[in-house]
Amino acid sequence: MTTLTYRDALNAALREEMRRDPNVFLMGEEVGVYQGAYKVSRGLLDEFGPMRVVDTPITELGFAGVGVGAAMVGLRPVIEFMTWNFALLAIDQLVNSAAKMRYMSAGQVGVPAVFRGPGGAALQLGAQHSQAFEAYYAHIPGLKVVMPATPADAKGLLKSAIRDPDPVVFIEGEMLYNVKGEVPDGEQVIPLGLADIKRAGRDVTIVCHSKSVAVSLRAAEQLAAEGIEAEVVDLRTIRPLDEATVLESVAHTHRCVVVEEGWHFAGVGAQVVDVVQRDAFDQLDAPVLRVTGADVPMPYNKFLERAAKADPEKVVGAVRDVLYQS
Repeated sequence: MTTLTYRDALNAALREEMRRDPNVFLMGEEVGVYQGAYKVSRGLLDEFGPMRVVDTPITELGFAGVGVGAAMVGLRPVIEFMTWNFALLAIDQLVNSAAKMRYMSAGQVGVPAVFRGPGGAALQLGAQHSQAFEAYYAHIPGLKVVMPATPADAKGLLKSAIRDPDPVVFIEGEMLYNVKGEVPDGEQVIPLGLADIKRAGRDVTIVCHSKSVAVSLRAAEQLAAEGIEAEVVDLRTIRPLDEATVLESVAHTHRCVVVEEGWHFAGVGAQVVDVVQRDAFDQLDAPVLRVTGADVPMPYNKFLERAAKADPEKVVGAVRDVLYQS
């Protein structure tokens, strides 16, 4: 094992895949000379040169489209968005081109491209730069949506995403880049569509992903001090969704709380609740509850911003509710 930051784990995945496959290349704003807005591409220009680490103008729709075209002729582009908030400008290429190409060509043309970058809120970046868009992309048939929470998952899942034959939306946690964790040495590829139990427990299942994993684990520690053992299930991949692991956990604990950073209405958690109530209704001892971001544009004011985010206290409160201990 080697201890890496989330940022360096992503860098290692890119470097290893670019060494393994000459068709893999990186493209986006400031990925080359500046080495990435969050330094994920540090050192790659020196090793692979400007033909494979390509700086672009501020043209999200344009370079996303170039990536789709490159993938259609056999290359493996990794398209970096400085933030998924800016990627709204490129959504037509992801939804109308990348996602649909295999279906509309009767399986003849695939788009093996990865679209990656930071998403969600950071600290006081305002309403236009603090948005969790995973529910948007997970809604689209043809797109896979991946959201790692740890350095090990970031590396293993990005390597799988690059090798995938279809387009992958890879959303990194904007506040996770400095997080350190142990990463297995050597080849480590984590299949897409497999959730991971980050903490075992018997009393309640907490389903979460990306930054909400750390929130849920802190809540689980507080609950453990009260004698409540929470099982924390990290989805890791939003689409395809690992329904089996969620259902197996709920069958064990009989209670469930879903935690996410995004808005409540039509969020990822709503899909998880649909799965649980449909396939594990007889296992439940209480209604499934959700902890989400507030249903408002993210405030700039730091106190209002803190109030709008899901936090451990809100998760603890929801767990007490499903245990009827409020």
